[in-house]
Amino acid sequence: MKKVTLLLALCAFATASFAQTTPTTEVKTRDNGTTKVVTKTGKTNAGQALDNTKDAAGNVAKKTGSAIKRGAKKTGHAVKRGANKVSGKAAEGSAKMEAKTE
Repeated sequence: MKKVTLLLALCAFATASFAQTTPTTEVKTRDNGTTKVVTKTGKTNAGQALDNTKDAAGNVAKKTGSAIKRGAKKTGHAVKRGANKVSGKAAEGSAKMEAKTE
């Protein structure tokens, strides 16, 4: 069990290290003529959290749309079945009434 946990931790660490982007360096010149070197290493934790939230919201919307579509199909099927039953009973009743009048 310890070996499996260690292996999973190693895989997670390796994946995280490959996912990082290479740092970029920018030189910004201020209004007063001085320069500032800025190094960007990728998304911040807040930026990554926003991306994750956006993805999760998309997944929820997709699942909700699918559930609504399935429900509509079921409802349509039930309505059609009910209508067929009612029309069958009406036809049967009218046939009986017609037989009685003759």
